[in-house]
Amino acid sequence: MEQRFTEQSLIGDIVTKLPKAADLLKAHRIDFCCGGQRPLKEAIEERGLDGEELLRQLNALYNEAQHKPTRNWNEAPLDELVDHIMRTHHRYLNEELPQLSPYVTKVLRVHGMHHPHLSRVHKLFHELKTELEQHLIKEETGAFPLILQFADNPSPENREAVERAIRELVDEHDAAGDLIKEIRDITNDFTPPEDACGTYRLVYNRLAALEEDLFTHIHLENNILFPRVLAAVKA
Repeated sequence: MEQRFTEQSLIGDIVTKLPKAADLLKAHRIDFCCGGQRPLKEAIEERGLDGEELLRQLNALYNEAQHKPTRNWNEAPLDELVDHIMRTHHRYLNEELPQLSPYVTKVLRVHGMHHPHLSRVHKLFHELKTELEQHLIKEETGAFPLILQFADNPSPENREAVERAIRELVDEHDAAGDLIKEIRDITNDFTPPEDACGTYRLVYNRLAALEEDLFTHIHLENNILFPRVLAAVKA
């Protein structure tokens, strides 16, 4: 496993390179905002932590984030593709959306008076959060089981239901994509102001990571899963 971080790594740099590290550091009460410009070693000693274990967890998170699947999803069985989407992208959203929410709110509360655009970012993010949470439930409990059922039993009834479900999901993907694109526009491509604190920068970094994962997620469905299913519908 690549040892990306050491005890000499600056705490703020760790969170910049690995936004998800913020949750782990927060759990250990390590200040990555105002105290972000000191080496991790100081925080480890100050809080009496197991430095080797903390570094192991940080580097494991980093290597997991760097992992890029090489599977050819155009050729994978449909059930494997659906399982990958749920285990990778649904899991990410189910974990990230509630974790990121309090940071978005904190940045608005602390900096909103001087950065009024943060009010719009807060509103758009929570609208996106609600829509995605409902969307994931719809996929997992309705659309995906229906797609797999159709693959096993391409009856006329299943065909019509699958086409309708896919149309609805594509519309919801478009709506989610529009929301994250508007957030990108408002935040100047997720570029924080020069005087932004660590939490401010954290929010922008994690919003950028959310966009990247969301676009990959939508790509797998709109451009691979759904066309394969619709091709079977028309066969």
